[in-house]
Amino acid sequence: MGLEFCCEVRCEMRIWIDADACPKAVREIVLRASERLRIPVTFVANQPVRTPKLAWVDAVQVAKGLDAADTYIVQHLAKEDLVITQDVPLAAEVVEAGAQAIGHRGVQWTAQNVREKLSVRDFLTEARESGLITGGPKPFDNRAKQSFANALDRWLTAAMKRN
Repeated sequence: MGLEFCCEVRCEMRIWIDADACPKAVREIVLRASERLRIPVTFVANQPVRTPKLAWVDAVQVAKGLDAADTYIVQHLAKEDLVITQDVPLAAEVVEAGAQAIGHRGVQWTAQNVREKLSVRDFLTEARESGLITGGPKPFDNRAKQSFANALDRWLTAAMKRN
């Protein structure tokens, strides 16, 4: 069974995108892969998200509020799914639920690295609040874009073998 036939007939996996802060380049990479392989994609955000007119791509607008998109994704997630997020607490919930998550910069979230990243995140939050650290993350550049594309490709290859 070819990759395209598999997903045209029945595709049990879905890609969820935590869309509120997702870089445009990441969205475009996911949509190209989705169109090529007919993998369902759902964008979840607390504001309207424009999506292409493809039967297998949709968007869900959740209520405004802290973690509303995260809660929606976790409640609707299946173990075969992938979540695209830079939100470490959401990635931790996804991994705990048995699904997989990839960060915008290509990090494949695992039980080990998500716990470590949560600790670092908490430390950096305290440092920022006390004024010890100023500034934010590095810009999303071509290297980050390529790392994300490679991580998505690895996940897709493994997922297609499972199906």
